[in-house]
Amino acid sequence: MLSLKDIKEKLENATSWEPWMSQLEDDSRIGAMKLLNTWKNRQQLLQMEIRAHNDKCYFDASFRKCHTDLVAGVDEAGRGPLAGPVVTAAVVLNENTDNLIGLNDSKQLTKKKRNELATKIKNNALSYFIHFQSVEKIDELNIYEATKQSMTKSVLSLKESPSIVLVDAMKLPIDMETHSIIKGDAKSLAIAAASILAKTARDNYMDQLHEEYPQYLFNKHAGYGTKQHVEMIYKYGPTIHHRKTFEPIKSILLK
Repeated sequence: MLSLKDIKEKLENATSWEPWMSQLEDDSRIGAMKLLNTWKNRQQLLQMEIRAHNDKCYFDASFRKCHTDLVAGVDEAGRGPLAGPVVTAAVVLNENTDNLIGLNDSKQLTKKKRNELATKIKNNALSYFIHFQSVEKIDELNIYEATKQSMTKSVLSLKESPSIVLVDAMKLPIDMETHSIIKGDAKSLAIAAASILAKTARDNYMDQLHEEYPQYLFNKHAGYGTKQHVEMIYKYGPTIHHRKTFEPIKSILLK
């Protein structure tokens, strides 16, 4: 009979069902059954991730008119916060994306997982570009126009010019075949990849901003209007990184 330690080690290295596992189903030890159930759940989750990954790949491929067409995904992070830039990213992925299984909407992933995936995306991509749109530009244009302008710059800055551009819920003024996809980061692998790059780049920026303004706790809320953040704005006043056209900052500055 295998020890629980040996069972755990063998299951960690197993990628598919093996004959010896049948014996575990009759094993009277609670620990053995827990280990087997954990492995089954992990495999079930992996299969779900593979199916979701394939669906996203098929979605992107459906826009190609020929095999050589390059598809770019575009997304943003930070339209809603009271402070910090809006960040956009455009990505053209390599044809082989097996190492990106598990890539999903950035908001559904942990910070650690997002950072791991961001590294994989950068290594996988044929081309990517990340653009930071300043607070000043957001206040000058409005958040919608500032985001659209930033997305456009991200696409036009790609070293590999795409044939098709898939954008998460935004229409861009570019001379390329462009499709606005509602909830695109849940449907398109390229958009999901852009979402990860934009989100991780912005989070890293806000973490650095926290070092300069620790009292605002930008590393906790990334500039979003949490109760704690709003309290700090009233207590210490807005910084140069706060959006002057966003409430309650606009009203505070009028006092």
